[in-house]
Amino acid sequence: MNRKTLVLPAVVGLLAPVLAACGSSDSSGSSGDAIAVGTTDRFTATKDAPAPLDPAYAYDVGTWNILRQTVQTLMIQPKGEGDPVPEAAQSCGFTDSGNERYACTLRDGLKFSNGDKITAADVKYSIDRARAIKADSGVSALLNTIDTVETQGDNQVIFHLKTADATFPYKLSTPVAGIINPDDYEKNKLRDGFDVDGSGPYTLSADVKNDEIVKATFTKNPNYKGTLKVNNSKVDMISYADADAMGKALDKGDIDVMTRSMAPEQIQKLSAGTDTNEDLVEMAGLEIRYLAFNTNAPTVKNKAVRQAMAQLINRGEIVAKVYGTQAEPLYSLVPASITGHSNSFFNKYGDPSTAKAKALLTAANISTPVKLTLHYTTDHYGSATKKEFEVLQKQLNDSGLFDVTIKGSPWTTFVPAERKGQYDVWGMGWFPDFPDADNYLAPFLDTDNFLKLPYHNSKIINTLIPASRREADRIAASSNLTEIQDIVADDVPILPLWQGKQYVAARGDVTGTAYALNSSSTLQLWELGRGVSG
Repeated sequence: MNRKTLVLPAVVGLLAPVLAACGSSDSSGSSGDAIAVGTTDRFTATKDAPAPLDPAYAYDVGTWNILRQTVQTLMIQPKGEGDPVPEAAQSCGFTDSGNERYACTLRDGLKFSNGDKITAADVKYSIDRARAIKADSGVSALLNTIDTVETQGDNQVIFHLKTADATFPYKLSTPVAGIINPDDYEKNKLRDGFDVDGSGPYTLSADVKNDEIVKATFTKNPNYKGTLKVNNSKVDMISYADADAMGKALDKGDIDVMTRSMAPEQIQKLSAGTDTNEDLVEMAGLEIRYLAFNTNAPTVKNKAVRQAMAQLINRGEIVAKVYGTQAEPLYSLVPASITGHSNSFFNKYGDPSTAKAKALLTAANISTPVKLTLHYTTDHYGSATKKEFEVLQKQLNDSGLFDVTIKGSPWTTFVPAERKGQYDVWGMGWFPDFPDADNYLAPFLDTDNFLKLPYHNSKIINTLIPASRREADRIAASSNLTEIQDIVADDVPILPLWQGKQYVAARGDVTGTAYALNSSSTLQLWELGRGVSG
């Protein structure tokens, strides 16, 4: 066959983002005739996070992509564009004019993978459990507009909301709203380890070494009843230590598909077409990267310091030197092509300027150079992260206004440290829970934000976010969304850097790669099959 790069068209308001990446250990090849998918995601149980795959705890794309294969939700986001559609539900919808009462009817014949019947009581148990546990990952915030969950008979579930929430159907498509069996999950305690039981298209068997999954085997669930067509009987997800090891496995045929995180150099090589047996699928993305600030920390408590950083950082240079055509500069938390996006940071700061940054610091009586440490994770977003932070360090230090040190840590220590407030400034990525501007703002700025940021703006929390959620027409919410973004650009509790594309590489006999990722970065293993890809 002829080697090709498939570039999927962007859909306005719904672009497909990329998978989250972690690092992981070496592993063996695929079992039997399974489709083997390589990843650098890490799935580790630690003292700080002993229950990485519990739906009430998990809150990163890597763990969510295990849960999305195994735990069924009432709603699901389609593989292409559009609003969420029923999955475990036969039908769902708002039953009042104020978007405060949402009712679902379960699909007939639903069963957990062990054959147990699923009832409305199981749905209520699952969602109430996640809300009650309120894990420190922050994932339960996705359910914080729920007041009560009511059941009527075995197949009716009614959600009474505290306030109007037009995004609620999207939230019911996320793994925190996944249906679990009360026999397998205690009511007030997280389920430690790597066992997952649900009613999704696959069951999971995990090969674990040193409290880490080295291979996750997904086997078609014979009791699954939903909307998905499963095009294979088994998929092995194999973790590799880094992108180089994963790429070599693809070249040797040890794996059939390569997902995140590929290194920029790998993507460039695949795009050049040097291997005629491997296809690269490129999709526009909604992944974003940003700097977060502990606004209570003495070094960055004065917003003039944060504003000066916003004035100095050259996003275009970061993209050009580190990511090339694989990323674009971002001037808001909300990516371009999402309804409600505004270039608020560019509107306020314009092009990078040392003179303007110096004026900000001088007006606030800030002594220079300001000493800071920028923290980043060494193994969660790929090998290019270190180079990105080296560029950031040079930009800030070359101004003479900052004395910046950078420090990298593995994800398993990085996350607990940032949640405990041990970092003043740190770098993170975000992959949307669902493709709406609300999901790029509320998780960072609302009460119980997942980053545990001390920054709280009462107008954003009490007025603008609720007002934006009342608008079922998301275009009508744009004025409130824009005001939120303008406030963020002025206060700078978070500093957006860039948004990226997503890529999947596969050997020529694998089909379905164009839909292997959807618009909210869901890995859709059920789309993969074997045949002739073209």
